[in-house]
Formats: sequence, C-alpha cells, structure tokens
Amino acid sequence: YTEAWDADKKSIHVMPDTPDILLAKANAANVSHKHYQKAWDEAKAKSYDLRADAIPIKQAKASRDIASEYKYKETHEKQKGHYIGCPSAKEDPKLVWAARAMALQNDRLYKKAYNDSKTQIHIPVDALSVQAAKECQTLVSDVDYRQYLHQWTCLPDQNDVIHARQAYDLQSDAVYKSDLEWLRGIGWLPNESPEIKRVKNAQDLLSDNVYRTRIDSVKYTSVVDSPDVVLAKTNAEQISIVR
Repeated sequence: YTEAWDADKKSIHVMPDTPDILLAKANAANVSHKHYQKAWDEAKAKSYDLRADAIPIKQAKASRDIASEYKYKETHEKQKGHYIGCPSAKEDPKLVWAARAMALQNDRLYKKAYNDSKTQIHIPVDALSVQAAKECQTLVSDVDYRQYLHQWTCLPDQNDVIHARQAYDLQSDAVYKSDLEWLRGIGWLPNESPEIKRVKNAQDLLSDNVYRTRIDSVKYTSVVDSPDVVLAKTNAEQISIVR
C-alpha cells in the first residue's frame, strides 16, 4: 500500500536554475579557500625573473646594512683614537674632568680625611672625665674588691688532718657498703629445705595448669546407641534423597 509513496519520497527533483541553488553556488564560491587562492597558486606555478640589481633587492640590502650592529659601529671603531687631540689621555681636559668628578663622587675618598682624623684623639691626662673614669674603674674592679687570704698548708700527721680523714671514711659510701659486698652470695638454702618446699607447694597451688585441665588433653568418645544418636540416624535415613 505504501510502496509507491515510499518510492516517491526518495525521488527528489530540484531544478538547477532555482534562486536557492544559484545563491548556494555563489556562497560556496565566495567562501571557498581553494577558489580564493587560485590566482596566487597559478602565479606561484609560473617562473619569475628577479635580478640582483632589482629595486626590492637593493632596498632589502640597504635595510639590512642600516640595521646591522656591525655597520652601525664600523665608523665609530675607525674613528677611535683620532678625535682626542692630545698626546695622552691624562692631558685631555675632558678625561681629567671626568676622573675628577668620579673621585669626588667616590664615598671612600670623600670620607678618607674624616676617618683618619677619628683615630687621632688628643685628651689631656688630667682631664675631669679621665679622672672620673679611673675612679669608677677602681670602684668596680674585682681585683681590688676581693682580697684572697693566705693559702694555708697542713702536715699529714696533724691531729686535724687525721680526724678529718676518719670522718671522711665514716661518711664514705664505699666504706659504708663494704660489709654488704662481703656478705653478698653467702645466703644459700638447699633444695630440700622447708622454705624451698613451701615455695614449690605455693607455686603448684597458684599454677593454672594444675588447677584447670585443658579440654584437648582429655580423651572421650560418644555413645553409639544413645537415643539422640539413634534418632539422628533415623531422621537422616528418612530424608535421604538416595533412599
């Protein structure tokens, strides 16, 4: 039923000279990049004759020479040493003036006389400030403030020295603990003494291994003919799919 209609829909007939078709072709030609560069491509394909004495070549060379730093400084380099007009650089007034201006601007040379004068200080010996500084130094001096006593020496056989040595020995920690070092290791008990047996019995009472019996160390077996086992076997046979 729809076969003829479907075939007719696929057949589109557009006249080639309609305004829309002509406008589309004109727009395609306007936006075409290939058509835009067609004349340029044709010109590039043709051979060209450009001589060395052509005006564009001469203009490019002149521009290059003007922009070149070597050409720019060539005349200056040639004129060096010809425009001074003096036997040496020291006799040129401009160079002497420049050196003088640089020396005036130098901070080290500017302050040289001031720094030299700072080290030359002339103060009278009997000035009030000097006398006051000397008195103040005497007051705060540690040497004059402290007067060390005479270093007394004692003979080794004096009673005071012997008494001091005895007191030092009594207070000495090494002498105080010498009896303990001598008694260390003397206290010993045999294995069958009552104290050793009492300690062993208390250890057995407090031991967890003796108090509790581990379940994995007990051997047991289940009763085969108990009611639970018989009932389980009967239920297994009743619900067995194989039987």
